[in-house]
Amino acid sequence: MKRYLKAAAVALVSAATLCVAGPAVSHAENPIVQTSFTPDPAPVVFGDELWVYTGCDRDGQNGNYIMTGWQAFSTKDMKNWTDHGKFLNDNGFSWCSQKNAWASQCIERNGKYYFYFTTTTNGRAIGVGVADKPEGPYKDVLGKPLCGPNWDYIDPTVMIDDDGQAWLMFGNPKCYYVKLKEDMITLDGPIKSFDMTKDAFGVGKQDPQRTGTAYGEGPWICKHDNLYYLVYASFYQNQGGESICYSYGPSVTGPWKFGGQITPESNCFTTHGGIIDYKGHSYLFYHKNGLKGGGTFNRSAAVEEFTFNSDGTIPMVKPTNNGPAQLEPLNPFERVEAETICWSEGVKSENCSEGGINIGSIKKGSYIKVAGVDFGEGADKFTASVASANSGGNIELHLDSKTGPIVGNLKVGGTGGWQNWEEVSCDVAGASGEHDLYFVFNGGSDYLMNFDWWKFDGAGSSSTEVDQTYIFKSTFEGKLDGWSDRGGATVTASKDEAFDGEGSVYVSDRSASWKGVGKSLNYKFKAGESYSFSANVKYTEGAPTVKFHFTLQYTDASGETQYVKIDTQDVKKGEWVQLANTSFQIPEGAKSPLIYIETEGDSDDETPATNFYVDNIFAAVDGTEIEGAGKPVTVDEPVTLGDLNFDERVDSFDVILGRQTLIRNLNDGGQPIDEKVLRAADIDGDGQYKVNDLVKLMNYVLGRGFGNEETPVKAEPVVSIQNPAFITGNALRKAGFIK
Repeated sequence: MKRYLKAAAVALVSAATLCVAGPAVSHAENPIVQTSFTPDPAPVVFGDELWVYTGCDRDGQNGNYIMTGWQAFSTKDMKNWTDHGKFLNDNGFSWCSQKNAWASQCIERNGKYYFYFTTTTNGRAIGVGVADKPEGPYKDVLGKPLCGPNWDYIDPTVMIDDDGQAWLMFGNPKCYYVKLKEDMITLDGPIKSFDMTKDAFGVGKQDPQRTGTAYGEGPWICKHDNLYYLVYASFYQNQGGESICYSYGPSVTGPWKFGGQITPESNCFTTHGGIIDYKGHSYLFYHKNGLKGGGTFNRSAAVEEFTFNSDGTIPMVKPTNNGPAQLEPLNPFERVEAETICWSEGVKSENCSEGGINIGSIKKGSYIKVAGVDFGEGADKFTASVASANSGGNIELHLDSKTGPIVGNLKVGGTGGWQNWEEVSCDVAGASGEHDLYFVFNGGSDYLMNFDWWKFDGAGSSSTEVDQTYIFKSTFEGKLDGWSDRGGATVTASKDEAFDGEGSVYVSDRSASWKGVGKSLNYKFKAGESYSFSANVKYTEGAPTVKFHFTLQYTDASGETQYVKIDTQDVKKGEWVQLANTSFQIPEGAKSPLIYIETEGDSDDETPATNFYVDNIFAAVDGTEIEGAGKPVTVDEPVTLGDLNFDERVDSFDVILGRQTLIRNLNDGGQPIDEKVLRAADIDGDGQYKVNDLVKLMNYVLGRGFGNEETPVKAEPVVSIQNPAFITGNALRKAGFIK
């Protein structure tokens, strides 16, 4: 018969995985832009979008900082970034020098957008441009610098305080500040500098050309709750390159108290930080060397999520290649710009004749990843706007990886020019639910096509009824449903075994017990909140029993990798067993969560770990009991051993119910028993209800005790037992209890 067992959360770190910390399901999504180099990121929230303004390091430069202008990107989900292109060149204003662009920041006030930037004109200076839209065009309303020239004046940061007063700050090696009038283009008083003390800005390099504090350049002013933060690129203590440090205080001008270091020393010497709150999350932007061809003079914007400490201080933030979790899904049933990208290789962005930006420089093998695309009930058609001055090529639509299942193949022919746009469509099959979407380009050896926008059609676009209970259902009917190997195991879709339906996933070539099958949890899973998880596992070769773990891997606030068990079960060879927990809490502050299936200690240097099958891995809202090979048992309500009808007495009525239950179970081929009845009827405690349990119950009612006691316990029967055969039936006769 099937056993329905309680699936309890075991908050233990796996000794095996701690000793051999295998890699998680890998993906790179930091830096946030791959089509150009993007130094000095400056984030700002406009409406429901987060924008980031960056410089534009010249490709291939070596030996100098040369930025060719400024560009902008936006997101609604912190994974997919839309490229708005370069909106201002380094010499875009008549008084600006070429090859002398530096850091910037943008802010909105009264329906206008004000872009503050660093340039050179007989010395460094702060300029300002004004636009009607975040992406520009920006106009030179002053015809001269707002501040400067002065060689100290670089890297502006701007803030409008709660009382409406605007402030502008900048500077290297000191930090300067000045009020702005409401028009945002006029200074409202003299330029002042902060008192650069070590109490306020920490201890830095003992350089006679600097202040002796950790403050270096690139200030960033912001407010969180009741504290103001001045974040800056620092020469902290005796470190060779820049890191990010901060000071905090009760007002926009301090007095400042040094808070400490936020990031370690940069891997490209310089850094530039920006902190912002967006949709209830806190993010740190910075730049690093993270792309092919990158380095000290070719830097790329990156972002990490973090949580302020309870006292308002900022923890150390470890740079990653994964970046933050996605906040919301992307809707594929509305027009999506091709330059909306989570990750790409082998493509560039360029100005489009239709307005905005398109993707170009596409060759065979180039690809674009779009994260968290929700196809709902399904898509059956794909349309894209494309152009080609050559013979075109194909856009293959893959799910979950660039080699994942192909759900469509768009054939693109020549259109007579790189900006002669045509809408082309193809059929789609197998795209439903939520997946990462990969556009993989195929064709000849020349440039293939340009790509402007795309859109899907199908049942998912008109779906109005959404099941809010289940967050995902991975059934493995001929596909991997976004699951992949953990640590190098081989993971394949299989029809050899199935708990439900016709397919499962087969995990093999496991050289260690911690190697298995895993899936990264997306934005729908929040740290500190609880969810219901379930997976069904089976193995067919090897030891009689193997211990299986359903495990969560995550990164804590200090950047360390941690492991927590969702559920653990001993599995018998040849049987499907459910690993489940109806209320598993993702730890507070957890980042980059990954769930995976592993085994414990069944491998060594000579013997590989057990191959196994997994089916029906589901996640649902907290408290959901998910059906599986073993259903979670609710044990909150205590039961009395032997009291099968729960009338608070153990008597002949319980014997009658026990007999009926046993006969029904035997005659009906092992039908499952209600888990509460099972706990009351399992007198010998072996997890099953069988003849021996009924015999012990009969003995107890006859006054002989359960047989487990030194002194029998007398039970008062409600009904006198005159006919044992009526109560016990053939099952008890075969057991030898009656003749």
